[in-house]
Amino acid sequence: MKQLEGRKIACFTLGCKLNYAETSTIVEQLQKEGAETVHEGETADICLVNTCSVTEVADHKCRQQISKMTRRHPGALVVVTGCYAQLKPEQVAGLDGVDLVLGSEEKVRLVPEIIKRVNMMPEERLLAKHEFHTSRTADIRRFFPSCASGERTRYFLKVQDGCDYYCTYCTIPFARGRSRNGSIESMVEQARGVAAKGGREIVITGVNIGDFGKSTGESFLDLVKALDAVEGIERYRISSIEPNLLTDEVIRYCASSRAFMPHFHIPLQSGSDGVLRLMKRRYDTALFRSKVERVLELMPDAYIGVDVIVGTRGETEEMFEEAFCFMESLPVSEYHVFSYSERPGTKALEIPHVVTPEEKHRRSQRILALSERKMQEFYSRYETTTRPVLLEHSHRDGVIYGFTDNYIRVACHYEGEKPQGVEGRVVPVRLSGVHTEQELLVVSGLLDA
Repeated sequence: MKQLEGRKIACFTLGCKLNYAETSTIVEQLQKEGAETVHEGETADICLVNTCSVTEVADHKCRQQISKMTRRHPGALVVVTGCYAQLKPEQVAGLDGVDLVLGSEEKVRLVPEIIKRVNMMPEERLLAKHEFHTSRTADIRRFFPSCASGERTRYFLKVQDGCDYYCTYCTIPFARGRSRNGSIESMVEQARGVAAKGGREIVITGVNIGDFGKSTGESFLDLVKALDAVEGIERYRISSIEPNLLTDEVIRYCASSRAFMPHFHIPLQSGSDGVLRLMKRRYDTALFRSKVERVLELMPDAYIGVDVIVGTRGETEEMFEEAFCFMESLPVSEYHVFSYSERPGTKALEIPHVVTPEEKHRRSQRILALSERKMQEFYSRYETTTRPVLLEHSHRDGVIYGFTDNYIRVACHYEGEKPQGVEGRVVPVRLSGVHTEQELLVVSGLLDA
């Protein structure tokens, strides 16, 4: 008999795609032991919360979710992991209802620990409540492989974990440990497994994926080439890569590859060289611009998403205006805007000049408005054009969704019954207009092809 036969599990994930990939892998392992995902109205035996700690708001959301799950599933074994669990294990373990907290290095023990505790007598479990296990940052060395399904046609493949950069505003190196990765051979094996399940697209994820190879003596370019050769996978996307690690060789290979899409996500964080120096970033605005221009030179239709942090310590009004002018001039597709949050233990707290919450909000709104303009300009370039769309299983009556090769979300309209056999297929679709929810609409009847 499987050790978790008949047990119900409830999971909640906060934060990045990497967290979602890891949660999905843990759930698959629990299901192999007989556990089943809880349905609406049922009470779970096991609750798993995978946490984020990128901001104080993230910490607050984690505490809220833990409280909500313990109320919704009274008596359940509550296990917490992730970045918040690593950074503040005692605080998390002290929350009402929490049984076990496992840090980043201990994540590989999660399933065996759940099995052990589920099978404890009630009295033993009560005694073991509020227990936590974490390792020092320097001792976080193991790589926890993950490959998760998102929209059935899209999978998220974790290729790397940890970060060696220690930017002044960031807690991720403390939460995730040093940069490390699995082997290219293991990544190719997982990609083949995705293809065998019918997956057609893989998003390469990690904390600092351009740093891939530190554990194995390989390189990110080696990985890209090896994955491109996997039969059955029609599309790869690179989730986020540091500009200084996005080499010309990687750009050129992706431009000529079989399956890598014209889609890049590159964190800028600030368009001011002064702020970049305060952040201890490893590039300047000139290098960033050169990377964007090189991508567009070789892939003119590429979608380029950019992360920006607003209101960091030391960001004066003059620095922000400099940053805004730089961002306005960049030929990118979208800005993802984050408001700076002070994190205990970071070097940024030593920087003078604190930006008020009201000023952070004002600056964020300006960049969000700029991003909206950039997106509309990007989308409008493709009205009346035909592009390949990977159709997904997400749909509502009369509409089935998908993404173009260059990451335009498309709502394909049809009449009558939903076309059969289209999910997971790449089909040519004529784009016909911009929807208010940032989707390009497609006229009905083009899914018959």
